[in-house]
Amino acid sequence: MNVISIIKDSDVGYESSIELKNPKIRYASRGIVIKDDKIAILNKVNKNEFKLPGGGIEGSETPEDAFKREALEETSCEVDIINCLGIIEEHKTLANFKQISYVFVGKVTKDTNECHFTEKESDEGAKILWATLQEGLELITNCFDKIVGSKYENEYHTKFIVYRDKTILEYYLKKTGDS
Repeated sequence: MNVISIIKDSDVGYESSIELKNPKIRYASRGIVIKDDKIAILNKVNKNEFKLPGGGIEGSETPEDAFKREALEETSCEVDIINCLGIIEEHKTLANFKQISYVFVGKVTKDTNECHFTEKESDEGAKILWATLQEGLELITNCFDKIVGSKYENEYHTKFIVYRDKTILEYYLKKTGDS
């Protein structure tokens, strides 16, 4: 599987001389949801955070099924997967945590117009926006230095999320030549 990037503490402005030692590992699926030439961007208003749809793989789900579920929950849209871009890893040494995310591109086949945000997402002021690829990249890039932590995720973890999703969009734009 193609490795898009391995993100480390230094990429998000933290210095760490320690290495991961038997880290907690989380598997997730996320990516780009396309509808009418726009992409879905999840805005967590209370954290000044913009990110791509996605989340953890549950139980016996495949990465593909998890992406489709997350797209439906967070964007209200059913999607067909049109591409698997690869994986992206986050090595959070200060938390001894490693996340491996499968990254997909999905095209909307149906909009139910009914998001199902988690309690955490609702508390953080989640709402979905539709933007061009370039606008989405700008929203994600420009929020990096304005991030505020929450009772669920501190600034350290949120910076990884934002940097990861910026990296995904940059990779996709380069791959498609759509910059």
